[in-house]
Amino acid sequence: MILKHARILVVDDEPDVLFALKLLLKTEVREVVTERNPELLLSLLRQQHFDVVLLDMNYRNGQATGNEGFYWLGRIREHDPTTAVILLTAYGDVRTAVRALKAGATDFLLKPWHNEQLLQTLAAALLAKPGSKSGDSPKKLPGPAVTTALLGESAAMQDVRAILEKVAPTEANVLLLGENGTGKELVAKSLHEQSRRAARPFVAADVAALSEGLFESELFGHTKGAFTDAQASRVGRFEAATGGTLFLDEIGNIALPQQAKLLTALQNRQVVPVGSNAPVPVDIRLLSATNAPLHALVARGSFRQDLMYRLNTVEITLPPLRERDDDVHLLAQHFAQVYAARNRQPVPEFSAAALRKLREYTWPGNVRELQHAVERAVILGAGPVLLPADFSFRNPESTAASAPAATLAEQPLPLLEVEKATIQQAIARHQGNLTKAAKELGLTRTALYRRLDKHDI
Repeated sequence: MILKHARILVVDDEPDVLFALKLLLKTEVREVVTERNPELLLSLLRQQHFDVVLLDMNYRNGQATGNEGFYWLGRIREHDPTTAVILLTAYGDVRTAVRALKAGATDFLLKPWHNEQLLQTLAAALLAKPGSKSGDSPKKLPGPAVTTALLGESAAMQDVRAILEKVAPTEANVLLLGENGTGKELVAKSLHEQSRRAARPFVAADVAALSEGLFESELFGHTKGAFTDAQASRVGRFEAATGGTLFLDEIGNIALPQQAKLLTALQNRQVVPVGSNAPVPVDIRLLSATNAPLHALVARGSFRQDLMYRLNTVEITLPPLRERDDDVHLLAQHFAQVYAARNRQPVPEFSAAALRKLREYTWPGNVRELQHAVERAVILGAGPVLLPADFSFRNPESTAASAPAATLAEQPLPLLEVEKATIQQAIARHQGNLTKAAKELGLTRTALYRRLDKHDI
């Protein structure tokens, strides 16, 4: 693997950061050197060659402008332009980090970082260096998952990060609200990884995908012989998450009988596996998410109010991308770097017209749709600058997606376009509720997810 041959220099004035990175990297790379004083950076670079420098942007002068990071980035580039520089930055430094990327930094990571993402970012930086060998590349290059969960400089995302910073270290149950594609599961993982339970399991379950017969077995476990095909005892998600965090996605789509069983488990902090009479104590922090209007469901009587109060000690609404105009450029640039590294291509620039097109689009699929759009543009783009023609999407307000179903047959659409439009209409009719849309279309949720991915919806 390419990391095994790498020499890494870490420059940060926080001893805990240096210790944590050395502990992580010493078994992954050939050599890791740490330094608290950036004044010694050039001396170290003259003494030996480093493939990558992990560089903090702010030091102990009390200023969080990133100016020190800019200065040392420039000095590293003057000394050896081939040295990859990855910036370590706090939440509030995202705008500064983007400026630094334009100044020649290879990538940036948010503090607190995620170990797997950091290793993948290092691998991508090494692969992007001149003369790197494709044969050394890891089988899986970095994806955008964790980094994009909290990336953004808009007022809406700053509010979200401020809440997360306060809530993450607590034991409070958190309910995440927002449309599909806004990153609810990624935020849930971030909450877990910034909590006191970070060293323990993070267990996720899409509860809306569980049938009535599987609900208790999946969440509470079962004993051998409890039902047909129960050939061995199995631990449920609650017990598997003990000591850590349990994330229940699509919580607004479960039926009232399942809501009652879930409420009992949360109130008693214990579960009873199917086929057993013995309760099993559980110690979990509960995070849940839904794109459904949960308060409206409570008002209609289709969701239990007492369960909602168990779920939403803290409620966080993730804004749709159409309300985050300031973040579109930043996210697009991030995705371009990710997919350029993955495909071993130069990082493209965005023309002013292309950026204008991205900002003016309403992004019904939110960040996930932007991610796919940039990935396609990076792969299929004709040159080093991405143009409006490299981004192909339709305004749902003016396309077949918003037209009555009866008009589809009258339009000269290919079969795949008819399928895509039909799916979009069903989702729109059910206000983004994928479970109901799948039922109307005669599909399982899994089959619907496959079609959403196929059509980049």
